[in-house]
Amino acid sequence: MKLIKTEDAVGHVLCHDITQIIRGVTKDAVFRKGHIVREEDIPVLLRIGKEHLYIWENDERMLHENEAAKVLYDICKNKHMRPSEIKEGKIELIAECDGLFVVDPKKLYQINALGEMMIACRHGNFPVRAGDKLAGMRVIPLVIEKEKMQRARQAAGQSPIFALKPFLKKTAGIVTTGSEVFNGRIEDTFTPVIQEKLTEYNVSVIGHEISDDDPKRTADAILKLADQGAEMIICTGGMSVDPDDQTPAAIRSAAGSVVTYGAPVLPGAMFLLAYMEKAKIPVLGLPGCVMYAKRTIFDLVLPRILAGETLTADDFARMGEGGLCLSCPVCTFPSCGFGKCGSV
Repeated sequence: MKLIKTEDAVGHVLCHDITQIIRGVTKDAVFRKGHIVREEDIPVLLRIGKEHLYIWENDERMLHENEAAKVLYDICKNKHMRPSEIKEGKIELIAECDGLFVVDPKKLYQINALGEMMIACRHGNFPVRAGDKLAGMRVIPLVIEKEKMQRARQAAGQSPIFALKPFLKKTAGIVTTGSEVFNGRIEDTFTPVIQEKLTEYNVSVIGHEISDDDPKRTADAILKLADQGAEMIICTGGMSVDPDDQTPAAIRSAAGSVVTYGAPVLPGAMFLLAYMEKAKIPVLGLPGCVMYAKRTIFDLVLPRILAGETLTADDFARMGEGGLCLSCPVCTFPSCGFGKCGSV
């Protein structure tokens, strides 16, 4: 780049966008990168405070901010994402479908640690909708060394930093446990809560079984729903350590492979996740807090299950940071700290 007086810029090519900011009215480019300055542009440029301009001088060692932003976009992009228009050297990633947004935090850190470039994104492992903004990226200077952008490519490796996993599982079965519900002594108020949560993700409930506290009856209900084609099975009630609460034993009997019974999340500490060994169908045991608390561990786990992820005990161990819901008077989830766990 070469810095010259604005009055001497007629006929030269701008190497960056010239932005005008009028508070409450506009913040946009009045002249775009590549614009050839005309005589009539000079008063406009001076009026917005541009007494000097950078004009483009070719240098094979350097990349302009727009070209460098495209490099960062290539590092980040993945299926089901599209770029925004490049504006003032910045590109944004936009979701093209509903799904689970996933971030590689190690790669993201390594690239941002290089300096003179930045990638900012929303938290990973949270659901997004088509049209949502996922990330924004740019370099800080107007030009940057090609060699430095190559180092960014090397830090990213062969796979993109981000992924957007479409929701795959579309059917669920529900097993309501408890002799008080089975015998009609009280109304089942748990199942409607689960159905409402599933509706947020367009998941259909293809079967609903009610069981007493007999673990064999509950296990049989789980197996029945699996045979009917449920892609996930949700068990409600009976998840505490009281002698009468036999749901965990029933899930172990039906599923065989228990990932966790207990999680560092409040509300939701008594949560259980298992997978049926043959079909790998996830079976969730939901504690009573899911029935009355606005947001719980169910809201953190459900989108990951629906996106086809197979969760491990390590995934749950990471949930401690951010695992405490503050029960705010007005719930703003997911625009809050709940579930925003750090990387380990």
